[in-house]
Amino acid sequence: MITGVGPAGPRMGRVLSTIVRLGLAALWLAAGLFKIGDPQGMVRSVRAFRILPEPLVHPVAYAVPFVEIALGLLLLAGLAVRVSAAVSALLLAAYITAIASAAARGLRIDCGCFSSGGDLTAGAPTHYTGEIVRDGLLLVASALLVRLPAGALTVDRLLERGPHPQAAEGPEAARS
Repeated sequence: MITGVGPAGPRMGRVLSTIVRLGLAALWLAAGLFKIGDPQGMVRSVRAFRILPEPLVHPVAYAVPFVEIALGLLLLAGLAVRVSAAVSALLLAAYITAIASAAARGLRIDCGCFSSGGDLTAGAPTHYTGEIVRDGLLLVASALLVRLPAGALTVDRLLERGPHPQAAEGPEAARS
């Protein structure tokens, strides 16, 4: 167990948490930034899954890059890490479900995970298995971060410490 007895356990947990948090931050930032410049490509990608009713396709397509970038920034800063990791896990579970649904229904699409996706041309290979495995591993990483959010270099840790006791009591208390 990562949070084992002794000083090495918690330290390793913080190192692992930091690495996972920064990796997920980079992933969400890259995914969102690749998509944000192509809103019509995102509309094609969301529509290709044939899951959402048409009135929801545009709002979801326009929102996804911003949600991904927000998650990336929150994780990068280490702000609301546990909540951000939980939202990350939920988003990845939704992506896995959508990809598995497309595969089960025989759709031939590009998921649009790091670009604008959409229907594939005839003969173009699908990559469903790899996408599901990748997103599954990222889901596990997100779940790990929910469990171990207290990594290094986080705003959360600064907020936990609160103000210095002497600063809270004023300069008179510091002199006594």
